[in-house]
Amino acid sequence: MTLTSQRKRVCVLGSTGSIGVSTLDVLERHRGRYELVAISGHRQTDRLREQCVRFRPRIAVTADPESASLLQTELRRAGCATEVRHGPQALVDIASDAAVDYVMAAIVGAAGLEPTLAAAAAGKRVLLANKEALVMAGDVFMAAVRRSGALLLPIDSEHNAVFQSLPSCYAGNLGQSGVRRILLTASGGPFRNMDPASLASVTPEQACAHPNWVMGRKISVDSATMMNKGLEAIEAHWLFNAPPSSIEVIVHPQSVIHSLVDYIDGSVLAQLGNPDMRTPIAHALGWPDRIDSGVRSLDLFEIARLDFERPDLERFPCLGLAYRALEAGGSAPAVLNAANEEAVSAFLDHRLRFTRIADVIASTLDGVPRAAITCLEDVMAADGAARRCARQAIGRWGKEIA
Repeated sequence: MTLTSQRKRVCVLGSTGSIGVSTLDVLERHRGRYELVAISGHRQTDRLREQCVRFRPRIAVTADPESASLLQTELRRAGCATEVRHGPQALVDIASDAAVDYVMAAIVGAAGLEPTLAAAAAGKRVLLANKEALVMAGDVFMAAVRRSGALLLPIDSEHNAVFQSLPSCYAGNLGQSGVRRILLTASGGPFRNMDPASLASVTPEQACAHPNWVMGRKISVDSATMMNKGLEAIEAHWLFNAPPSSIEVIVHPQSVIHSLVDYIDGSVLAQLGNPDMRTPIAHALGWPDRIDSGVRSLDLFEIARLDFERPDLERFPCLGLAYRALEAGGSAPAVLNAANEEAVSAFLDHRLRFTRIADVIASTLDGVPRAAITCLEDVMAADGAARRCARQAIGRWGKEIA
């Protein structure tokens, strides 16, 4: 790639997922302001082809040689000059390329860690939608941000809301900024009011039917178990240098208040909006300016009421397990994340009951010794050990599935 455009040049890692698609929607509204130069989409070659023809990025990355060859052939037939690359190193290359200004990090799971870290190390504006980069490697990731001077802007609606509600000069110290607590809101997912005795029989289709948000299958299951909120608590710890005791979760079924910041003078500042990820995406793309996202204005008369509940840790044990890992520190959050990914994958494949997801995670946290995390290799070692342990647990409990 070459430095030829005055527009901000954007790389979207995970362009075929829900966050990626929403990002492209916002970018298309501001073609005079942004240039899409690189995208990635694992093996979704049909959607990648459509995006390449529509936006004409310089580079597209797929998972393997077969999908890359197929996509390159189809693009040539369509008269599209996009170069197709493949594999993990190609993701790292586009995320750290000198011709990229902004990187949307939207690859789900541990697969997004290395390219997101590469973007941070290269000093990019990192629009962070990949929770795992901070959950697995928070200390390593934040050290890379500090060394390079990268600008880290959160895309999760909750963290973006906290970012907007903190003082504009916030420098990483809650006490010095007069902040008492960070309150992360949670919808409660599709099973908030279901009889706990019925949870063992829920299906992947039921777990993925989120009442407010349109999301991918993995994050939808995380919402149903409230593990997503546990991962967000860990993420908030690193993003805002917040101790675990200052991060609380509050169930808010309407998903209109995206999070709140409680100040010592009694003020509580919150960010509100319709549940549409284009709002935080547009905020991070335009910051410190405001740009149109395409999201309709919030109608408070239509909403009419806002409800709040304490999370039920018996119904949602994954939330408690996440706080356990956060308190333990070291490799524990990486172990938690890996075990959760393995358990959710098994549940979505009908190999594990919904209620056993938490059991697999707890067993893995007990079975993998906590270690210090000083580099990416330490993270990946913890991740590998946790996956092996989790798969053994899944093998035991998977026998319950007839």
